[in-house]
Amino acid sequence: MNYYPGCTLKTKARQLDTCARNAAAALGVDLQELPEWQCCGAVYPLARDEIGTKLSSVRALAAARDNGGELVTLCSACHHVIKRVNDDMANDDLIRTRANNYLQLPQPYAGETKVIHYLEMLRDTVGFAAIKEKVQNSLGGKKVAAYYGCLLLRPSKVMQFDKPDNPSIVEDLIAAMGGEPVKFPKRSQCCGGYVTLGNKEGAQARTEAVLASAAKSGAELILTACPLCLYNLTQNATETTVPVKYFTEVLAEALGVPAEAEAGRACACTH
Repeated sequence: MNYYPGCTLKTKARQLDTCARNAAAALGVDLQELPEWQCCGAVYPLARDEIGTKLSSVRALAAARDNGGELVTLCSACHHVIKRVNDDMANDDLIRTRANNYLQLPQPYAGETKVIHYLEMLRDTVGFAAIKEKVQNSLGGKKVAAYYGCLLLRPSKVMQFDKPDNPSIVEDLIAAMGGEPVKFPKRSQCCGGYVTLGNKEGAQARTEAVLASAAKSGAELILTACPLCLYNLTQNATETTVPVKYFTEVLAEALGVPAEAEAGRACACTH
């Protein structure tokens, strides 16, 4: 399957990427990184006439279309941007025409690629029942909370990721790994990731509210798919009351993926 890692997964969030690749291999999924991908831009531009910052996403989408028609993403920000740009190219004549006029692709792109988040791939391609059968290191009933944040779920009509007010996809994965899913009130509220530099105190207040909500609900561990969320929850709070990890780290550990499951690619998932 075509795979778009994104910039942060090559630097600060390497363990999110590496453990995802290794876990996918253990589950029989071949993720093939798109060649010559570029940064998605990290923030979806709301101005309808802002075309330039969408072009790298269109290039990635077109490349995936020409190689099977599906594109797996992982970083919440990348998934958000690419999924929304794909919707633009499918449904907005002005954006589609201007982007294609600029790129001059051999075949104009019109939203043909199906964008799939890694979690959706686990649910719909692999299946949580199959994952449960392959678990070697069960979570043993540990109380684990899913923190979705805002980017995966909204706008719901475009993202179509899960029920925006009551998602369950990560909780179902937690149960498959032998954990006890904990739903807490602020699991789909924004951590303030995009305003951390300009309003650190505001983001800190939001982050600490998320952590307090999870702790009050009895969570012993929080899982996220977002590098921005992980940073805020671990680095921009006066006290991290509940440990936070990428869900791929815990998945790889549950599957018994060794520290170096592929030559030359170290995985931080077993610490």
